Amino acid sequence: MEEVVLPTVFRVALCGGTHGNELSGVYLVRERLKRKRKVEEEDHIYVVTVMSNPRAVQQCRRYTETDLNRCFTHATLSGPVTDKTPYEIVRSQELNTLLGPKGSPEAMDLVCDLHNTTANMGLCLIAYSDCDWISLHIYRYLQMSDIPVRFIHFDLPLNEAYSLDSVGKHGFAIEIGPQAHGVVRSNILSTMQEGVQHMLEWIHLFNSGTQFEGGKVDVYTMVKNVDYPRDFETRGITAAIHPQLQDRDFCLLRPNDPVFQTFSGETLKYKGTEPLYPFFINECAYYEKGIALSLARQRSVGIPSIRSEREGEQRKRKSSAEEMEEEEEIKGEMEEEGYQKLIEYGEESDSLNGQYN
Repeated sequence: MEEVVLPTVFRVALCGGTHGNELSGVYLVRERLKRKRKVEEEDHIYVVTVMSNPRAVQQCRRYTETDLNRCFTHATLSGPVTDKTPYEIVRSQELNTLLGPKGSPEAMDLVCDLHNTTANMGLCLIAYSDCDWISLHIYRYLQMSDIPVRFIHFDLPLNEAYSLDSVGKHGFAIEIGPQAHGVVRSNILSTMQEGVQHMLEWIHLFNSGTQFEGGKVDVYTMVKNVDYPRDFETRGITAAIHPQLQDRDFCLLRPNDPVFQTFSGETLKYKGTEPLYPFFINECAYYEKGIALSLARQRSVGIPSIRSEREGEQRKRKSSAEEMEEEEEIKGEMEEEGYQKLIEYGEESDSLNGQYN
């Protein structure tokens, strides 16, 4: 793959407390806010530190009215707001104004959102693209820094991407567990801090002109979610994760492997025909969402060598962008002028038709 030249990653948002009871991100953000200003200038980087859902953090709850991390689709962000709109929807629009707008040139260069899971997943990056070279190179850099890490890919278009990290030009969630909600474990917090520090190191190197060689990385692309077995009438669950599967996130699940154990002791096996990789196994917060585990397909993704634009290349790109913008404006004016002429011609034709009728 040929070398790819990309704009610098200058404005970075580091967010915690999107879920108010996932405390590693909450305490990491609190410490950064105590130690430095809300907007801090590091080497070649502006870092904005944000407590995403302060009401939920204050109450140590996942959310107060609705899940904030499902509120960043284009439909929700552009929807009307009234005095009855749930707090998290109002807050998502505030965050979109602060860090976006989503999909615009003004959006943050990178948004990193910090999360915990009760599942035994270790450290994961979760993103919507498997061809965002910035995110994939950060992932590779973390791997080379001896941090066990995996990359989960949710294959959704930008307008349907629902989490806070989708607001940035580049973005991902850092998900780390196992950690019970409402508590903080020092080893989990330390790993998250280390991951964030390596991410900022990579951005500093990239912005300073370091070239990063291409290669291949393993990506887990989400295939489907699996619900618990349920009672047909009450919809209550009738089984738990099987002991042989519990805590075995990212261990290959093969056809006929045990998945659930009913409350009466029966083993229910995986009925799929394709071996897949389970993750978010028995995540506490997903009981309400009807998800017992998610299944992913592991793929090897090639990534190109990349470097940041040099000053002359930036000027050239900006000049080209301005030219394209001018061309679009001229094209729009011509189309509008042509439309007006069509209207005038139509009116004139109607008038002439009236004379000959």
